[in-house]
Amino acid sequence: MTEVNEDLLRKIIKQVIAESKQSDRKVDFGNSSSNQTSNEVQNQPEKMDAPLQLDWFKRTGTAQKSTATDEVVIAVLPGFAEHMTENVTGVKHKEILRQTVAGVEEEGLRARVIKVYRTADVSFAGAEADKYSGSGVSIAIQSKGTTIIHQKDLEPLSNLELFPQAPVITPETYRAIGKNAARYAKGESPNPVPTVNDQMSRVQYQAKSALMHIKETKYVVVGKEPEEITLDFND
Repeated sequence: MTEVNEDLLRKIIKQVIAESKQSDRKVDFGNSSSNQTSNEVQNQPEKMDAPLQLDWFKRTGTAQKSTATDEVVIAVLPGFAEHMTENVTGVKHKEILRQTVAGVEEEGLRARVIKVYRTADVSFAGAEADKYSGSGVSIAIQSKGTTIIHQKDLEPLSNLELFPQAPVITPETYRAIGKNAARYAKGESPNPVPTVNDQMSRVQYQAKSALMHIKETKYVVVGKEPEEITLDFND
């Protein structure tokens, strides 16, 4: 086991060094009260792949805070769908959202999807997203698949449920996460979604997971407001 971990660590270090040679500076929009000039915020990465043009996943403008108590906001992180298209084990992002949305809707609530840009951390994304949710409950999903259920007024590192081992999260788990989030939004106290603790999967996917997170951070835009996402699951 030690040798495997050492090999993975060497691989991660080599690939991180390769990644770090590329520019990873982030755009800083600041806030509305900032007096920064355009020259001060010209912090655009030198090399950045353009977002994919997807039929099923479209940005439709700045996200709005809602007062509708029958909704759960699902926040995806900066690289989701448009720069990376599947999680660490190969589950397509489209399928992840399809299942999560279905879980919410099965409980009679609506799912609203936004893309969060300010952070690549799933906990802080959840804490931002719940402020846009009329029910105060949100789900946040990293591109690599790590997921959290968060509720308004909880600290970012506190949560209703956390799913830190992306390799063991199946499409069925994402659906169950959607259902539980909706139940919290209705004021219920559901049993936590069952999860598997597989230490070997952590070792197996350690390098890929680290690299996906590094890539996710490249698309963070400091100060940018979340954007509304419309979905079309018709194949």
